[in-house]
Amino acid sequence: QLQASGGGLMEAGGSLRLSCLASGRPFSNYAMGWFRQTPGKEREGLSAISINGVSTYYSGSVKGRFTISRDNAKNTVYLQMNSLKPEDTAVYYCAAAPFGSWWSLERALSPYEYDHWGQGTLVTVSS
Repeated sequence: QLQASGGGLMEAGGSLRLSCLASGRPFSNYAMGWFRQTPGKEREGLSAISINGVSTYYSGSVKGRFTISRDNAKNTVYLQMNSLKPEDTAVYYCAAAPFGSWWSLERALSPYEYDHWGQGTLVTVSS
């Protein structure tokens, strides 16, 4: 089970940190990812991290603003979001993939690579 938290309302330029707590399976055996979705649009891959945290992956839309990290001792993956923009408004999801890492950014951020999803947390950025 994956439980995302940390969403909320923030002004443009502000920061939020999302957390995703995993339970029920060996967290350190799974690569993790963050996605977001707005009504009428496909789920967008934002960032991913390998099982040991060494490899990280970012979409162009968040690179340089968002940082993914994980704490395997706490079964938690984080997404630090800085310099938020109104277009970052979405429901954010964490997900787990049964892989160690990926060779390509495209695969790392593809929702089809992930087999378990959290319930989502809403982030609203006001202008």
